[in-house]
Amino acid sequence: MDTIAKPTMTKEILERYGLKADKRFGQNFLIDPNTVEKIAMNACDEELVTIEIGPGIGSLTQYLARYSKKVYAHEIDKRLIEVLEDIFKDEEKIKIVPGDFLKCDLSLMPYHDAKINVCSNLPYYITTPVLFKIFESDLDIKKITVMVQKEVAERFVAKPDTEDYSALSVIVQYLFDTKLLMNVSRKVFDPMPKVDSAVVTFTPKIKDEDIVEKDFFDLIKASFKQRRKTLKNNLTSAYKGKDIDKMIAEAGLKATVRAQELTIEDFKHLYGGIYET
Repeated sequence: MDTIAKPTMTKEILERYGLKADKRFGQNFLIDPNTVEKIAMNACDEELVTIEIGPGIGSLTQYLARYSKKVYAHEIDKRLIEVLEDIFKDEEKIKIVPGDFLKCDLSLMPYHDAKINVCSNLPYYITTPVLFKIFESDLDIKKITVMVQKEVAERFVAKPDTEDYSALSVIVQYLFDTKLLMNVSRKVFDPMPKVDSAVVTFTPKIKDEDIVEKDFFDLIKASFKQRRKTLKNNLTSAYKGKDIDKMIAEAGLKATVRAQELTIEDFKHLYGGIYET
């Protein structure tokens, strides 16, 4: 089969099946083979199963199969399910999974007990829900590689005391080593979106057994509740009855500090003060 991620091949497939990108599903098809191959090579392992969400017409799927043990591609668009099953009918390594990934029970998936990599060009409108479904699952995930809106990617990898640093940054970086793999121009998509994209990788960290994640994440969210306010003001509102001044001092922080100045280790110190007092 010729490379799907070529402008001519993409056009041919769309015309052959009478298709157009559906805005409801945030569809933009990749038309640059070099970009697609670089993503797949960095994301996959020949010994591991790969999960893809939103394969479109299979531009990335085709390459994922080259570098993975098997690929399970979740597709919500009924029109594309038939197209993908036809295109990959002779490809034993690719399994198309019909339906909404956000509604599927991952414990019932055939890959549930496998060692997994996730790789996907995520539709912008479902980026965060999809990622947190994966983050909160009990799947044995070795690596997550996703293409997302560049603005979102920058929040995932943002450092303290920068404009993009947020509760999302802290939570994701507590769970994973995050890395911005590459920026991707809007020009390598058909149709061309209004914004550029970026590819981010997430590699799971070892869990901290002394931390209850729900409580820790609640603390982080409370700290960023009103970004312009000091950490003290935000935490005083969230944790009534706690000596917030003392906890901030014991964490080695200034009384006037704001959440966006804190490192993950700072939040861990605060967690110890709030939940062990």
